[in-house]
This record gives sequence, structure tokens and C-alpha cells, in this order.
Amino acid sequence: MIIGAHTLIYSKDAEADRAFFRDILKFPQTDAGDGYLIFGLSSSEMAVHQGETNNSHELFLMCEDIDDLVAHMKKHNIPCEDISDQGWGLLTRVTLPGGGILGIYQPRHDHP
Repeated sequence: MIIGAHTLIYSKDAEADRAFFRDILKFPQTDAGDGYLIFGLSSSEMAVHQGETNNSHELFLMCEDIDDLVAHMKKHNIPCEDISDQGWGLLTRVTLPGGGILGIYQPRHDHP
């Protein structure tokens, strides 16, 4: 049945954001044609939360060590919000080169 998930990030500077995922985060990738890179993600999970409306979705990446991640981002001059303790994990938000914001957290919950 389901073999995975395909996530899209829309960007005003897609090439810069592709370079971020390719060169800084070192995600494996394949070229789907015309420079459209598809990046491989390691394990993923999904949760369904109660909301006021439908069709609202969020993307967060997960990391093993958020302090390491923030130090790596700073080394590459990628802005990060201060780490905040959310209870379910430690969260930062990274500003992508294209201007978008991406949440990255170190989870405290078990992985399914």
C-alpha cells in the first residue's frame, strides 16, 4: 500500500534552498529532471492534531542533538531561533536561504 511520503517545500529561491539541503544538511538526492532535486529523508513519522480548519499541514525535521545542529548551522551562517523546550522536545527554527522557516527538533517521544 503506502511506500513513503513525498513532502514539498515551496521557496522564492528554490536553488538556494536545494543547495542548503544538498551541501549543508548533506541529504542524498536524485535529479528528477530539469534540476528538480528529490531528497532522501531518513525515518519519518506523522501525527494528526485537532485543528480549527482542514488542509493545514506542518513539516518539522528531527535531529539527535539540537545543540550540535545549531552549532553546525551557525558555522554556515544559517540563522536559528533560540532553542525552546516544548515538553515533547527541544525546538529551533532555521531560516532557509530562500527566506522560509523550517522547524527542527530533538524529540523526547518514542519513535513508532
